Amino acid sequence: MKSSFLSFLLIGLFILAGGLAGCSPTDGKPQKTRQQSSGTPAYGDIIVDGSIGDASNLIPLLSSDSTSHDIAGLIYNGLVKYDKNLNIIGDLAESWDISPDGLVITFHLRSNIRWHDGHPFNAEDVLFTYQLTIDPKTPTAYAGDFLKVKKAEVLDAHTFRVSYDKPFAPALMSWGSAILPKHLLAGQDITKTPLARKPIGTGPYKFKEWVTGQKIVLVSNPDYFEGRPYIDGYIMRIIPDMATMFLELRAGGIDRMGLTPLQYTRQTENPLFHREYNKFRYLSFTYTFVGYNLKNPLFADRRVRQALTLAIDKEEIIQGVLLGLGQPSTGPFKPGTWAYNPKVMLFPHDPAKARALLAEAGWRDSNGDGILDRNGQPFAFELLVNQGNEVRSKCAEIIQRRLAEIGISVKIRVVEWAAFVNDFINKRRFDATILGWSIPLDPDLYDVWHSSKTGPQELNFTSFKNEEVDRLLEKGRGAFDLKERKRYYDRIQEILAEEQPYTFLYVPDSLPIVQARFRGIELAPLGISHNFIKWYVPRGEQRLVMTR
Repeated sequence: MKSSFLSFLLIGLFILAGGLAGCSPTDGKPQKTRQQSSGTPAYGDIIVDGSIGDASNLIPLLSSDSTSHDIAGLIYNGLVKYDKNLNIIGDLAESWDISPDGLVITFHLRSNIRWHDGHPFNAEDVLFTYQLTIDPKTPTAYAGDFLKVKKAEVLDAHTFRVSYDKPFAPALMSWGSAILPKHLLAGQDITKTPLARKPIGTGPYKFKEWVTGQKIVLVSNPDYFEGRPYIDGYIMRIIPDMATMFLELRAGGIDRMGLTPLQYTRQTENPLFHREYNKFRYLSFTYTFVGYNLKNPLFADRRVRQALTLAIDKEEIIQGVLLGLGQPSTGPFKPGTWAYNPKVMLFPHDPAKARALLAEAGWRDSNGDGILDRNGQPFAFELLVNQGNEVRSKCAEIIQRRLAEIGISVKIRVVEWAAFVNDFINKRRFDATILGWSIPLDPDLYDVWHSSKTGPQELNFTSFKNEEVDRLLEKGRGAFDLKERKRYYDRIQEILAEEQPYTFLYVPDSLPIVQARFRGIELAPLGISHNFIKWYVPRGEQRLVMTR
């Protein structure tokens, strides 16, 4: 994850290899199972990833799913990025100056960068990307950060300046968003450009091929400004079932995937996996939740949403589905981080209290059929889950059973990932859904929780609206003082806990596994993919050859 601009991504699968996740020093160690020398770094070989979902669009401005952003993260760069220890460092910008009042940032861009087609990168590309992002005709969920900008200007080919009217705390990191090529996109309809399928960026990998529903192929960029990646090729294979993906891993058809808890704890504890793979475990920067469509009258009453949370046993899910590999979630931040509020209202499993709240809201079993009703309407709804995510499906079954115990009928509907996002979530065609967000490194929650972000393609897809939260979100963005910001975000978490627009379920452990021939992997607070261009396979262990 490169920036607050991309902080919120729909997570429809286990994170492939920790690229969007992070850990603290005590979260755990890589489960090294193969004794080997480091070998000599060498160029060559191909890494094959597994993904249960295909990408939707390879222009990051237009996509909100994790698969699209995983691929785009290898193709594009922002002006800045996070290093392995979560510090902001230069990317396309080699340095920057910030005015004493924090309102003006002047970026000094690298002068030796070319787009993958050979065209020089310069400040006009940055200005163009900014203008495209704030254009009302651009259907993006990410304009909010850039609408705070008072003025953006090109000072010369490699100097870009941006000014703000008011202090904006996420300002610097917001420029970690992917910069797009002006020479290829100017004058085009961004929704119809062929670059959505055949992107051209400045990043460490170039696009080669996309076979819908099967694979996406990238080839290393020999002219990348940080140095040519050691691994020549990257292939993401689309395998819409975790069990099938695991069989491919076992057979050597893929090199890397995110394991399910069962796969991590049991199915990889044998001589083959001890010999051929390295496993990692650390608390991820993601959380999983049940999101309620607040435009549905069933969920309009806060007491009903609280009752649903009380009826769901989070510990049952963590122990029974995650096999203990995760922690309960109480809100949109990772436990242990500075913005996390541990003192919010809690909703432990309490079916009796859930029934009482539902009765207060007018829901009773008036005809003795076991299903609550009100004004002749039974309390029944559909719970939407994306195909291929075994953990989510098991969660849905437990939730279905627990809600049935208090008189609520739940039908589970499983939908293929691309249709799930494009046809149901983006179009608000759902009652409730199990989904996940990545947790931002900067705690700005504006894009997901502000009432202005409820439009088509935007991220507040549950249509949550709360005037106090809106004010606090705006204040939080305008405060540079950490203690002041924490007060705002603490109160936001209190309100979300009271309102329960989501039932926050859990923060899972990230459980990536990587074929042991890949060396140079370094576990850090940002995860394991922060130095992906430095991963390598010693010459004598290389297996695949990338044709260019």
